[in-house]
Amino acid sequence: MKQKIQIVLVASILAAGVRLAYILYERHELQVQDARKHEVAPTNPDYLVSPKKLRPYDLKSAQDLAKQPVWVKVGYSITYFPYDGQHTNFLHEAGLLAPIERIEVKKVVTDVFPKNPGEKQLMAVFVKDGKSYAFSIGVVQGEEFQIYSDEMLFMEDPHELYKHWPKDIWESIDKHEVKPGMNEIQVNFALGIGTAGSGDGADKTLNYPNGGKPLSVTYRSGKVEEIKAST
Repeated sequence: MKQKIQIVLVASILAAGVRLAYILYERHELQVQDARKHEVAPTNPDYLVSPKKLRPYDLKSAQDLAKQPVWVKVGYSITYFPYDGQHTNFLHEAGLLAPIERIEVKKVVTDVFPKNPGEKQLMAVFVKDGKSYAFSIGVVQGEEFQIYSDEMLFMEDPHELYKHWPKDIWESIDKHEVKPGMNEIQVNFALGIGTAGSGDGADKTLNYPNGGKPLSVTYRSGKVEEIKAST
């Protein structure tokens, strides 16, 4: 019974994790588009950044992920699992991928989740601290592929994409720290994707799980005004 409960829980985590990453990123994109509509000249250079996309559509095209390093776009929302060279150990979560964590994908494989053979997982295999792991970038049902890697990963170093940001901002991001004056994209890079708190638009409060160290961040006019520990 315990193993059955574990299987059901991990299935839910795995299925929801990829879709949640996609939904959160889509929400963020909509916020950026809304901000663009109200942007007053001069244009914010962040809005001119156009990240490269691979647009994989099947297992063969997904192998292009292994041709260059990738960086995590939706930090602390992607679960990874041990990989033994042939199969993913779905019953033992290894951790969550950190914001803009650099990853070298070795290959992309399909794997069958226990008790759910009708839907295969598309898994990106990588090495961390000398051990092999895998995380889901999509699902396969029959001949139909749903791949979310473009929404989950950067194909280019974010440090280069946003090289117009000041050095001190990048130093805070690389330490996964937030300070007043940062914008939402910068906070996402430091803490991962936030969830709705209160307010909307440029004046709001978002909650960040932050890999188990939750924070509440209040924005005024699109900039961080207040940072508090939360539960």
